[in-house]
Amino acid sequence: MSLVEQQLGVTTLSDGTGIRFAVSGRGPVAIYVPGWVSHLELGWAVPAERQFYEELGDGRTLVRYDRPGCGLSEPTTRTDVVELELEVLAAVAAAVGAERFDLVGASFGAPLAVRWAARHPESVTRLVLYGGWVDGDGVAAPDVREHVLGLVAQHWGFASDVLTEIFAPDADAGFRAMFSRYQRDSAPSAWAHHLLAACYAIDVADDLGRITAPTSVIHRREDRAVPLAEGERLAAGIEGATLTVLPGRTHIPFAGDAHTLVSAIRGGLGLPSLDRESPRPLLTPRQLEVAGLVAQGWSNRQIAEGLVITERSAESHVERIRARLGFRSRAQIAAWYVASNLAG
Repeated sequence: MSLVEQQLGVTTLSDGTGIRFAVSGRGPVAIYVPGWVSHLELGWAVPAERQFYEELGDGRTLVRYDRPGCGLSEPTTRTDVVELELEVLAAVAAAVGAERFDLVGASFGAPLAVRWAARHPESVTRLVLYGGWVDGDGVAAPDVREHVLGLVAQHWGFASDVLTEIFAPDADAGFRAMFSRYQRDSAPSAWAHHLLAACYAIDVADDLGRITAPTSVIHRREDRAVPLAEGERLAAGIEGATLTVLPGRTHIPFAGDAHTLVSAIRGGLGLPSLDRESPRPLLTPRQLEVAGLVAQGWSNRQIAEGLVITERSAESHVERIRARLGFRSRAQIAAWYVASNLAG
């Protein structure tokens, strides 16, 4: 079957920081503002996350990016995360030639999208906010925020496990293992801590009244990371905004009942719902075996020795797996294998 491919691009901020972005799909531009941390390549390797973006990109040119210090983008010494994000959004929009575009913000991306839409109302055609909040104080009590920030700063490995349980309480073991590692691979602990502190510090209450774009607010009823009350505040504060409350307690958009969420987001973008998931490309038993060894960190030489084949054959298997799944790196193969719950 044919695969939707993402094309990677790069743009630079005024201080020279390189920002990587990805483009997929076809149609009017929709820019996706990511949550706390992200990784364009590893995210594309996770079957559920990739399908989420593919469905969003059916009828839209979907543009995603890694903010400074995350994923494929370069680190920064700048500390004002919100102002930095606005510059990133401007640079990415300019890089893809979009003066007007739909804006989709998920989790931390929702209040960031609100801030952009309030300051640049002429640029936003439609605004969709999922799992967002008005004021970080409403996300968790002060002692909880302090505890979580302390964990991220001092025990990033353990903290990523704890946060995965909060963000995706109903996910299977493969997804939880993958997402814990995904967070750590997306940002070092110091920057993850700084970004999380910005999540708790942001307050867009004064921005809501300045939004003019048609707005859809979507929230899962029992979201364990962000209370529904914050989604209700967003919708109540934006004139004409609609509120869609979905069942579930998962915060991560591509986990839980992602298809229903995608349908709601597509509705906010003026797009029809899609049929449920189409078959994903399959690997041969030998390719699955090789993918499992790649996930264990084996080199081509080790794979060759373990399977009693030539090193060239091992290399060919890895290349075919990458081509079959549309990946660029061994890390993507490993992430896909773990997320697919194939690891024993």
